[in-house]
Amino acid sequence: MRPPTARGALWKPRAAATPEARMKEWWIQVGLLSVPLLAVYLHIPPPKLSPALHSWRSSGGYFTYKAQNIFYRDSTGAVGSSDIVILLHGFPTSSYDWYKIWEGLTQRFHRVIALDFVGFGFSDKPRPHRYSIFEQANIVERLVGHLGLRNHRINLLSHDYGDTVAQELLHRYEHNKTGSILINSLCLSNGGIFPETHYPRFIQKILKDGGFLSPILTRLMNFFLFSRGLGAVFGPYTQPSQAEYWDMWTAIRTNDGNLVIDSILQYINQRKKHRDRWVGALASTTVPLHLIYGPLDPVNPYPEFLQLYKKVLPMSTVSVLDDHISHYPQLEDPTGFLNAYLNFINSF
Repeated sequence: MRPPTARGALWKPRAAATPEARMKEWWIQVGLLSVPLLAVYLHIPPPKLSPALHSWRSSGGYFTYKAQNIFYRDSTGAVGSSDIVILLHGFPTSSYDWYKIWEGLTQRFHRVIALDFVGFGFSDKPRPHRYSIFEQANIVERLVGHLGLRNHRINLLSHDYGDTVAQELLHRYEHNKTGSILINSLCLSNGGIFPETHYPRFIQKILKDGGFLSPILTRLMNFFLFSRGLGAVFGPYTQPSQAEYWDMWTAIRTNDGNLVIDSILQYINQRKKHRDRWVGALASTTVPLHLIYGPLDPVNPYPEFLQLYKKVLPMSTVSVLDDHISHYPQLEDPTGFLNAYLNFINSF
């Protein structure tokens, strides 16, 4: 029989956990808690459309390009005018960028048309997919055909990413490519048409060249990061309201658009690769050409960008808006932007 004291003699008090062990255990607990929270976060549905954004979508329609549904708006405007304008939006937003000047344009043009490029806004956002400026130009041409405007002369008004699409359309027009749009005029605004004076935001560089990190970062993108990043390219006195930020973010999140941003950003590399083609189209055109420029733009900064523009494209007319207007002039100064554009349209 074991002596009564045997069990007690074998027992030793448990050693206190070291700080390192307690820290390790804490991180394990945090990790176990974070996994389900992160899983839930990554599957949060997109925000509901605001009444304004819902109205914008409801007043538009869709056409099909290679099995992709492309959203567009087409408004009939001024009586007695036969002029048509097509609006080409920028990155990473959508056709809704034009809402502040839409009514003003309908008072001058017979048809005012805008679309969401594939991967943007209310259009389909396929993945994986090789997004390219060439494809977006094809989509604009298909839209013109869909609307029965193949033989009509078109005024193009573009911004940012849309400027590059317009350059490709201009190249096709100047070289009489089959199916090309008959361009009556082209107005650019705050686009990176010269790679050497274009300064992408830090997050754009990371997403564009991040490799395996890019899909992770696009999934982790949220409203706070988006609004903070986009706000940096608006002027200090022309910041969007919270409601406007939410409308932009909602349009991106529709159809999981945040997950294709890294693929779309390859357009920056395409601009470098095809610089001669796209800058050459501007330099050699006889189409009336105009630039509306917000000079506080950190992406295409003053005076570097404007000096090069005037040097390379001396035949183009230019409207420089107030000093505090930045990268989104049609949203930051819609009255000044609209007046500058109409003055250009009425000058020829």
